[in-house]
Amino acid sequence: MGSNRTGWLMLAPTLLILGVFGIVPFFYVLYLSFHQWNPFAANPNMIFIGANNFRRLVFDGEFLTSLWFTLKFAFFAVVSEIIIGYMLAQMLTRDFYGKGFFRTIHTLPLIVAPIVVGSVWRLMTTPSIGIIPYYLNKWFGYQLNIGSDATAAFIITVIMDIWHWTPLVTLTLLAAIVSLPKDPFEQAQIDGANRWQIFWHITLPMIRPAILATVFIRLMDALRTVDEVWMLTGGGPGAATRFVGLHIWKIVFPKTDYGYGSAISIIVLYLTLVMCWLLYVGLVAPRVRRSKVNADA
Repeated sequence: MGSNRTGWLMLAPTLLILGVFGIVPFFYVLYLSFHQWNPFAANPNMIFIGANNFRRLVFDGEFLTSLWFTLKFAFFAVVSEIIIGYMLAQMLTRDFYGKGFFRTIHTLPLIVAPIVVGSVWRLMTTPSIGIIPYYLNKWFGYQLNIGSDATAAFIITVIMDIWHWTPLVTLTLLAAIVSLPKDPFEQAQIDGANRWQIFWHITLPMIRPAILATVFIRLMDALRTVDEVWMLTGGGPGAATRFVGLHIWKIVFPKTDYGYGSAISIIVLYLTLVMCWLLYVGLVAPRVRRSKVNADA
């Protein structure tokens, strides 16, 4: 009994911080989503409008477009980061010249603030002074201008996110790989399994929890990205990189429509939870059921 009380006392500061900065703001935003509120209007009072904000966003073309671009961005960025991060993690399990230096350089983007990352990439992609447009024009004759080319702007935002967050994936998967037992791999090699069979039947199932946790983290971050893209493209050209986070920002701050912005935030949170739940059901639940069947047998 005393140990349980001590445990709750140790958790109390964390629970307090979570309640103050997480739960309370969530319920406040949920409350705002059922109101029409512009504190800078002639009538600054909240007006209860029920579910009208949620009904409005279903027919909001700008919101649906930003949601579609956000889902595309999250898919390409997260999938690329998982693949590249796994390849780099496997490379770092081997010894090669300059391994320590490469690991240090590789992890440097993680300590750079997102707004700085966006600023640096904006400088690198500016047609007149950027190093990327210069060499693309010199080597391939391609004129890169993310201010007028919507496809190029979207691709550059994905590449920027990959550059910034792949080191996190690499470190996570590297920790999972180096902790794997050697016996299953040695036995598979003795039985004549090739590299693909070893990866598919041994490595992947054993590091699946680490991959799933990494996907959850990166998916949630990708769906709410704002500062990097804001500094790089400002959401343009047009709406090519106006992701949901930027759309909410423009609704809440320039337009000061706090109620509608809160409704969009709630829907985005709900969609994020649904996607994470679907990933869990698709990747973890079948494995749990197979384990129970094998145990019963």
